[in-house]
Amino acid sequence: MNDAFRLVAERKIQEAMARGEFDDLPGKGQPQEYEDDSGVPEDLRLAYKILKNAGCVPPEIELKKEILSAEELLAQAPDEQEKYRRIKKLNFLVLKLNTLRPRAVSLEENERYYGRLVDKTTPGNQKGR
Repeated sequence: MNDAFRLVAERKIQEAMARGEFDDLPGKGQPQEYEDDSGVPEDLRLAYKILKNAGCVPPEIELKKEILSAEELLAQAPDEQEKYRRIKKLNFLVLKLNTLRPRAVSLEENERYYGRLVDKTTPGNQKGR
């Protein structure tokens, strides 16, 4: 039944394309913007959509952007003291993000930075020295 419906729909679309019914649609030739809101609870989807259209971003998304920016800054740190300062800020942002989540605190993001820090500060593991 599902395959029959899909075939009929596909045929109707092909016929409409042949008649040129899709030629003047707005955004023709441009990539479509797909929004995956499957990770948002159903009762919050409309509210998030309204906030997004108003230019507001949920705090979790804002923090993730800050974390990405902090990671880039950490990679460009000129010396060890600056790296340490930036790692402290990055750890703070990750901790703040984890406290905003309604589920159990996840330390998997912190573990990435801890491992890197240990590798860089342990004698014999320091690369390029």
